[in-house]
Amino acid sequence: MLGSGLPLSSYAKTLNDENQGKIFLSLFDLDATPPIGQELAYGQMTNSWDLGLRAKGVVLHGAGKPIVLCAIDWIGISNEGYDAFRSTMAKAAGTIPERVTVHTIHQHDSVRCDFGAEKILKENGVAPKSFEGSFARDFLTRLKETIEKSVKTTVDITHIGLGKANILNVASNRRILGEDGLVKASRMSSCRSPALRAEPEGLIDPVVSLVSFWNEDKPLAVLSYYAVHPQSYYRTGIVNPDFPGVARFLRQLAVPEALHIHFNGASGDVAAGKYNDGSKENRLILAERMAEGMKKAWENTKKEKITAREVFWKQQQVTFTPAPYLAKLKKELENNPSLYEKNVGYARKMAWYERCLSGKKVDISCLGIGKARILHLPAELFVDYQLAAKKRRPDLFVAVAAYGEYGPGYIGTEKAYHEGGYETSETATNVHPETERKLKPAIFKLLDD
Repeated sequence: MLGSGLPLSSYAKTLNDENQGKIFLSLFDLDATPPIGQELAYGQMTNSWDLGLRAKGVVLHGAGKPIVLCAIDWIGISNEGYDAFRSTMAKAAGTIPERVTVHTIHQHDSVRCDFGAEKILKENGVAPKSFEGSFARDFLTRLKETIEKSVKTTVDITHIGLGKANILNVASNRRILGEDGLVKASRMSSCRSPALRAEPEGLIDPVVSLVSFWNEDKPLAVLSYYAVHPQSYYRTGIVNPDFPGVARFLRQLAVPEALHIHFNGASGDVAAGKYNDGSKENRLILAERMAEGMKKAWENTKKEKITAREVFWKQQQVTFTPAPYLAKLKKELENNPSLYEKNVGYARKMAWYERCLSGKKVDISCLGIGKARILHLPAELFVDYQLAAKKRRPDLFVAVAAYGEYGPGYIGTEKAYHEGGYETSETATNVHPETERKLKPAIFKLLDD
C-alpha cells in the first residue's frame, strides 16, 4: 500500500490526481553475508562476525520512474556484475537501470562480484576463485524479492533533513610526497611506522554528510556519506563490515526509527593509516569516532518541506580510455593463459578492457532533492574529485557516493599518475592518466545544469 492508502497498481493514476506533487519512500534491508567456505576477496571465509554484511537501500516514488539507491557491504561489483545488479534491481522496483545506483562500501573481508571476469576465467580453464558467481546470483534473487516486497508498502515523504559535521582523527591521505613532488611513502589503512603516522593528515574531506527522509516528525531513513577506506584490519577469513559498519550500527541503535544507510565517498587515496597501527582495538576506536561525527551531523540537521517538484534525476555517460598497459597485458594473457592462475584479478582487468574497446560507457548520476545534490560515481576515486564537486557548488549541499562501477579500479588525478605510488600503478588502476579531463567535466555538468 502507498502511504496515502492506495494500492501500488493505482500509483500512476495518483500523479494526476489528489496525490500529485507527493513523493513516497520504500525501504529495503537484507543480509548479504555469504556461507562459510565462500571465496572472499582475500582468502576463504571461515566464520562470520557478530555483525554480518548488509545490503540497504531506498526506492523513491513520485518523481518520474522510481529511483533506487543501494549500498552493500562488499568490496566491489564490476563490469557484467554491475550491469546485472542494476538491471535486476530496476526490474524489481518497476524502473529502468539508468535510474538505479548501487555502491559497495569496500570492506576487504567481504565478497566481490564480476560475472565478466568469471566468464573469462572459465573460458581459460581457470578456477574463478573469488569471482565464482553462485553466491552473487543467489543473492541477486533474494535482493529482487526483497525490493519487490518493499515497493508494495511506501510512506509519504514530507521533509528532508540535511546535516553535516567533521569526523576527527579517522581519515588521512595515503600518499606522502617528498620534496621532489613524488610519492616517497604510502601510509595505507594501517601503518606501524611512527614517522609516517606523524606526517600531516594530507588532503582529505573530513565532512560526513547526512541526508534524511521524514514523514512529518518521524525519521524514515538516514543516508550518510564519508570518504575513507573502511579497513581497520583484514585478511581474517571472517566477514565483517569493519568500522564503518560498526558506526552505522551504533547510529541505528541511537535512532532506531530510521533505516541507516552508509555510502563511502571518493576515498581512493584516503585511509585511516595515520590513526591506525593495525591493533585490533582500533576497530572500535575508529567506529566510535565516526559515529560521533555522524551524531553531530544528525544534531546539526535542518529539515525542510519537500515535494516531487523539487526532486530530479540526472545522468551523464562517460567514455573511459583504458590504461595503456592493458593492451600489452591482453597479448601476454592470450599467449600464456596460465597467468590467470597466478592472478585471477587479471580477469577483471580484461573484462574492463573489453568493455572499453566495445564502446561501453559508465553512467554517473545526480539525485537532486531540495538543496541537496547526491552524486553517484564509479570506482576508487581520489578525494580531489569529491572536493572539486563541493567547491563547484558551495551554494548547495553536495554529497558523494563512490565505489559504483568498480571496473576502472583506482582513478587518480592526472597529476597523480606522474607522482608514482601504488594507486596509479599497473596493479591498481585500469584507466588512462588523462581520465580526469573527461570525468570532472561530466561531474560539473551534473551539478551546473
